[in-house]
Amino acid sequence: MNEDKKMEPKVNDITKRGPSLSVVIPCYNEEPAIRETNSRVSALVGTYAERGIISDYEIIYVNDGSKDATLKILKELATENDKLRIISFSGNFGHQAALTAGLHHAGGDVAVSLDADLQDPPEVMEAMLAKYAEGADIVFGVRSNREQDTFFKRFTAESFYKLMHVMGVNVVYNHADFRLISRPVLDEFKHYGEINRFLRGIFPSMGFVQASVEYSRDKRIAGETKYPLRKMLAFALEGITSFSNFPLRLAFILGFANFVVALFLVAWTLMTKLKGNAIPGWASIVVPLYLFGGIQLMFIGVLAEYVGKIYMEVKHRPIFTIREKVNFRD
Repeated sequence: MNEDKKMEPKVNDITKRGPSLSVVIPCYNEEPAIRETNSRVSALVGTYAERGIISDYEIIYVNDGSKDATLKILKELATENDKLRIISFSGNFGHQAALTAGLHHAGGDVAVSLDADLQDPPEVMEAMLAKYAEGADIVFGVRSNREQDTFFKRFTAESFYKLMHVMGVNVVYNHADFRLISRPVLDEFKHYGEINRFLRGIFPSMGFVQASVEYSRDKRIAGETKYPLRKMLAFALEGITSFSNFPLRLAFILGFANFVVALFLVAWTLMTKLKGNAIPGWASIVVPLYLFGGIQLMFIGVLAEYVGKIYMEVKHRPIFTIREKVNFRD
């Protein structure tokens, strides 16, 4: 991060008013939690407006193809409050696409992305806004501990960040998608057109003045996790292959090492032949064959993963498809 850069206080105009705030909340099957989420977030940002911390606000809900009554509830809530906006996808495009859509439609001076389960407490937004006022353009919410997690969850999550670091991916340790970004960052973010999205890597790599705030994560208020182990593994693979060519470089390194070992095996075989010593058994043939063959197949898979990502990118398909929008003033 760029916390070492000098942060200059931001002033929006001569009245020194607070910034307008957009809160972006992706939703997928959040029927059990969405009313409480909206009540808590609406009350909080309303208080910020009364205190002058912000000048105005909007809450953008992105319905990512929910199969339950999430969209119906959101529409009911939107009739009661015109500051609630709804973007509804034509299907399920994924969490990163939903965040992207919400940020593209954010009209505030700053935007905060927040999950609907409220494990990331929205009260932390006040500390983020304070960092923004001090001059930060991107403020990352960073978990101070993982005491709420099981041993397996904690181990896999920490291994994920360490693996990203080894692979050369610029991510913020223990940061997910709870962050504040300023208008200049929002405008620049619209220029990022890749289909394969890993926002945890995009924002730290954008530059600008960056800061972080620590917080303790709460328990999920309702529902179940949208990131089981299978999706977490796929997400990790997405991050590695989107921001690092280390696996390709590793393929070259191991390929070269195999070549050197093969030369020694050839020399050993010729020397054994010249000495008239028979090579006992089949192990000396089968073991190298399986070893080198397995490594080759593994890295053919690595190449296939990158080629597949290129294939998806060159088609230039949209990241998401919006079916309808509510309370937006186009």
